[in-house]
Amino acid sequence: MIRTIAIAAAAIAIAALGAMYIAGVGGAGSEDRFAQCRASNVAGGAGQIGGPFELVSETGETVTDEDVIDMPALIYFGYTFCPDVCPMDAARNAEAVELLEARGIMVKPVFVSVDPRRDTPEVMAEFTDYLHPRMLGLTGSEAQVRAASKAYRTFYQAQEPEEGAEDFYLVDHSTMSYLTLPEHGFVEFFRRDVTPEQMADRIACFVDAAS
Repeated sequence: MIRTIAIAAAAIAIAALGAMYIAGVGGAGSEDRFAQCRASNVAGGAGQIGGPFELVSETGETVTDEDVIDMPALIYFGYTFCPDVCPMDAARNAEAVELLEARGIMVKPVFVSVDPRRDTPEVMAEFTDYLHPRMLGLTGSEAQVRAASKAYRTFYQAQEPEEGAEDFYLVDHSTMSYLTLPEHGFVEFFRRDVTPEQMADRIACFVDAAS
């Protein structure tokens, strides 16, 4: 039952983003240095996604987008109590990062919590350490998380818990992963059906084009 709800939530979130994302093949034009790498386009251009944010790292330190995106970073918005979608997506991202590292390309996997009430820095650290030694977990206040989510045009909404089980609830959320590069910010998003190998190939293309 929980798995069905989680999958349904992901489908709802993707549908909610449909008005913003325009799937397609190819780039945004000849002036786009990353045109040969893009497998999808964003309505209004890549500049519509991303921007400044301030969050709290898994070590308890306040960090900004400049601290986080100091190297190519793959950012995912989810929560550690997610029954299946988030762990699978984060594991896929970690595998892609491993494939890239084997090619000599270092990418930082980042997991941003959309459930800051339960996802304390300590909880985030345990979750990310299990998935990948270099994965950075980020949380923060409700306002900080909401601002970061808004910057990346993500969706999330906590479901109402049952009476007497206030700490047990699901969070509906979008499931895109966002590639960001220093000096460029957001450049590409990846859907859930992209394999680690496909993701690694596309990220490598962006990193090469940026250098």
